[in-house]
Amino acid sequence: MSDPFLIGDSMTGGYGAANILNGCTIAVEKGEIAVIVGPNGAGKSTAMKAVFGMLGLRGGQIRLEGEDITTLNPQDRVAKGMAFVPQTHNIFGSMSVQENLEMGAFLRRDDFRPTIDMVYDLFPILRDKRHQPAGELSGGQRQQVAVGRALMTQPKVLMLDEPTAGVSPIVMDELFDRIIEIARTGISILMVEQNARQALMIAHKGYVLVQGTNRFTGTGAELMADPEVRRTFLGG
Repeated sequence: MSDPFLIGDSMTGGYGAANILNGCTIAVEKGEIAVIVGPNGAGKSTAMKAVFGMLGLRGGQIRLEGEDITTLNPQDRVAKGMAFVPQTHNIFGSMSVQENLEMGAFLRRDDFRPTIDMVYDLFPILRDKRHQPAGELSGGQRQQVAVGRALMTQPKVLMLDEPTAGVSPIVMDELFDRIIEIARTGISILMVEQNARQALMIAHKGYVLVQGTNRFTGTGAELMADPEVRRTFLGG
């Protein structure tokens, strides 16, 4: 049986002596959306950082397209086609929207203007505000800049840590719609999300982590229909 497109397999690790991840496995297929949910302190963001190489593992492997990338640093993973959007400090506030997007193309040697046009088509408000300092934008617009800058690397996998944190329900719905559009282009999406119910509604695969282990795994629809998942993690 072949590997998923990207897999963090049996990941164990943490900060200092303590493990936060205790053998959890997270995977996403090409062009699909995988969502990690669970209570605060479950290790969701830590799992994402481990997959991206920001946390060294004591056990387990990270594989992309079947290749073991466990020992690669984050920049080398970007070169392999991975992009990561952290929850905070994910834009250059004093730089314009356009300059932020151009910064996302730092590894490229080709003409990246078509990619900028694609980002502006995806997020039309950014075209209108392209000369404005990104730090002056609303929270939802800043998040669009962060996602757009990640897309400038032409990633195979886009990793999003709490992409809808602090935005209004309307903006959250718009961001989820754009995430669906991105996945339809063939880019794999792996994201951590506090809005578990809404995230599972768009997920091909869902992972519920508790204390760094896989508590429930299934399609988004399966997890939404599971009585225990609904009662414990989705508010009934």
